[in-house]
Amino acid sequence: MERFIERLMYSARWIMAPIYLGLSLALLALGIKFFQEVFHIFTVIISMKEVELILIILSLIDISLVGGLIVMVMYSGYENFVSRLDLDDHDDKLSWLGKLDAGSLKNKVAASIVAISSIHLLKVFMNTENIADDKIKWYLLIHITFVMSAFAMGYLDKLLRDKDSPH
Repeated sequence: MERFIERLMYSARWIMAPIYLGLSLALLALGIKFFQEVFHIFTVIISMKEVELILIILSLIDISLVGGLIVMVMYSGYENFVSRLDLDDHDDKLSWLGKLDAGSLKNKVAASIVAISSIHLLKVFMNTENIADDKIKWYLLIHITFVMSAFAMGYLDKLLRDKDSPH
């Protein structure tokens, strides 16, 4: 009975596979939104102010960062929790594929969230005349929370690595 339960639990990891596949659909949706924004830029670029263009470009950068985050979580999550990707014969295999453990992935996700939050905060600061001061304070507080959380996770990870490594 114990062996059956263990095999069942181990097989349950495959429940994550469609979730990671679903992330590829989210990536597709993000790509559609990206090109919708690009198309929008080209239809109004002549009448657009420089600040407006920069804000849209920052949105495009934001979308690309989120897309990269999705790819990283999709591939690393699949490899860490479901099964190895059999891509040894591919010339364009991503160099980091198979090298990110769950801890490294967590730190990269945290760093990506901080980068995305930074872009969003920059957009807020470039548009301060249209945003209430209390909202700006909340954006800043949330960003600081992301930064501190990422720092704390990285620091704890370093402490654990140092503890586990022989000196």
